Parts: sequence; C-alpha cells; structure tokens
Amino acid sequence: MLKRIVIAPFILLIRFYKIVLSPLLPAACRYEPTCSTYAIEALQTHGLFYGGYLAAKRILSCHPWGGQGYDPVPPKRCKH
Repeated sequence: MLKRIVIAPFILLIRFYKIVLSPLLPAACRYEPTCSTYAIEALQTHGLFYGGYLAAKRILSCHPWGGQGYDPVPPKRCKH
C-alpha cells in the first residue's frame, strides 16, 4: 500500500505527459512498449528506486545510436 502511495505522483506525471504533451510532439520512441509505458510498468513492478533507475536508463538509451525493438520490463526477482 505504501509503495502505491509513493509512486502515484510519478505515475500521474507520466500519464499527464502521455495525454497532454506527447500528442504535441513527433513520435520518436524506438522501443516497444513506449518509454512512458515502460516507466509506469517499471515503477509498478519494481518500486520507486529500481523502477526509476530502469525508466531513466531506458529513456537515456532512446537516441539515434541507442537500441530499438521489443524491450519489456524485467520481471521482479524472487527473494529466496
């Protein structure tokens, strides 16, 4: 429950970007799922710190010399 409360403002910012700002910009994402969808899923799966790290890493790799194609959020590792 606490995790959802902590990441909620970040998810709202990303959704605001997707709804309001993204339609005004040319489509440029080289990955599937898009970087904003990836960021939301990473935050929901891994939490604020590691999910934020994954999202930032993905956004920074989205440039002409970066990768492309299908790049899903890695699954959460089991703690045994």
